[in-house]
Amino acid sequence: MTHDHDLVLKPTPAQTAAALDPPAGRNGGDLVVETLSGLGATTVFGLPGQHALGMFDALRRSSLSYVGLRVENNAGFAADAYGRMTGEAAPLLLSTGPGALMSLAALQEAAAASAPVLAIGSQIPVAGLGGGRHGYLHELRDQQASFRDIVKSVHTVRTQSQIPSAVAAAWESALTAPHGPVWVEIPQDVLLAETTLPVVTAMDATPEDVAPRPELTAVAAHLLANAERPAIIAGGGVVRSDASGKLRALAERIDAPVVTTFGGKGAFPWQHPLSLQSWLEDRHTTDFLEDADVLLVVGSGLGELSSNYHTFAPRGRVIQIEADAGKLESNHPALGIHADARLALQALLETVEERTDETAPERVAAVLAKVRERIAAQDLGLEQRIVASVREALPDDSPSFWDMTILAYWAWSAFDARRPNTMHSAQGAGGLGYAFPAALGAAAADPTLPVLAVSGDGGAMYSIAELATAKQYGSNVTWLIVDDGGYGILRAYMTDAFGEATATELARPDFVALAESFGVPAVRTTPDGLTADLAKALATPGPSVVVLPALLRMFAPTHEDRSRS
Repeated sequence: MTHDHDLVLKPTPAQTAAALDPPAGRNGGDLVVETLSGLGATTVFGLPGQHALGMFDALRRSSLSYVGLRVENNAGFAADAYGRMTGEAAPLLLSTGPGALMSLAALQEAAAASAPVLAIGSQIPVAGLGGGRHGYLHELRDQQASFRDIVKSVHTVRTQSQIPSAVAAAWESALTAPHGPVWVEIPQDVLLAETTLPVVTAMDATPEDVAPRPELTAVAAHLLANAERPAIIAGGGVVRSDASGKLRALAERIDAPVVTTFGGKGAFPWQHPLSLQSWLEDRHTTDFLEDADVLLVVGSGLGELSSNYHTFAPRGRVIQIEADAGKLESNHPALGIHADARLALQALLETVEERTDETAPERVAAVLAKVRERIAAQDLGLEQRIVASVREALPDDSPSFWDMTILAYWAWSAFDARRPNTMHSAQGAGGLGYAFPAALGAAAADPTLPVLAVSGDGGAMYSIAELATAKQYGSNVTWLIVDDGGYGILRAYMTDAFGEATATELARPDFVALAESFGVPAVRTTPDGLTADLAKALATPGPSVVVLPALLRMFAPTHEDRSRS
């Protein structure tokens, strides 16, 4: 009997001849870029460094497009966004030591958001590996240890023959559900040495599907079909697995209201009669979900933000579908189904019986009305106008990237993403500086669409150097900077907690003049002029900056009284 895995494609005579007589002038770096091309990569991100020059030299002999950013962390954010937008593993080329370590915050965000990033870093020469103190430039005792707690997998190379297999294994790991970042490191001398190995051809690193166990989906289907008050929480896993259509079909089949997490924005239509939207930081939504007798959680671990700061206490039966086995039942007991969201939702659609509940839209509308009443009582008209202005100016199919700033916190709850996979923020790990470099990565993924980045003035300074990158590549990105003179959300937190704020007030540049010094058009706007100025900037090809001086406030939290009880 012949099995599929026993079949080996025999090389053609031409392939054999090419393998026996590889072109001269290649080095270990060529094996890296050839493997990436063979796996299907088209674009790489990064920043050169002394130990990594072999990889960067090889780029000029390849068909890969290179997008170089000014700071490694920003390059990581750009790769993160590229991976989110395309669903492909985004290669990120880095140098040893400081260069590699500068990427850690970006890789943490990619891990939290399940963005497939293939980080390939250099290492000190082979002779220096093993933890000895040889005094090589950029030397670390154990560089891998800095990444091991963040990435999905670590892959090491010591010889040129190991490069294709290591890169392919990392690629497969990054794209196995749940997607995530991976780390490969290759010593400097291995990258620089001339190679006589054959040119790497097409590689197959297709990940295995994470399919649900049928006996579990059968139980889940029975519970949902017979529930009196089912509800669904849709997380980022629905977006990452491109399962929005299946989610809607299931919700409509069983008349189950749906709330999307902040990472799952766009997974369910905002204006759908069954849509509870994204008001997860509101007690009315939390109460509704707690009252569900069967709660289906898809692609979410019900972490801090998705559980109203861990005050959510479901009273009914919980079904949790999650590709990350470590998140299954990590916060609440459940019928845990370890599976890719798309495959699990498909299995439920094939087995669940139809359920009709004509009261579901009315109950959803009642919750949303209570939410609106609560917000309306807090004199937050300016904030709501600005959210509405951004939504009006942004084309429906344009992606947006949001930094950790007050306007983004509003957008998590109040912004209609309108399309799956179009709204992204740094809420996974919560670091500053994400929005603008991530938007540059999205622009590289699809140069035909205008991309929006939203930052506060504090977060903007983390990535201001990337204005040079935007200008260099003509990136179709508009950067909205909300300037309130400091770290606005931290100012609010400290004032509420301690009566006054410390270390939150910032000197900052004239952002308009600074952008123009890079050759990037910029305008200072007002709340009344925001829609028009933002729409004009988005409609103009190339990079642009819109600065909005505004002091915004957050709506009052609803979790504090519950957390004290």
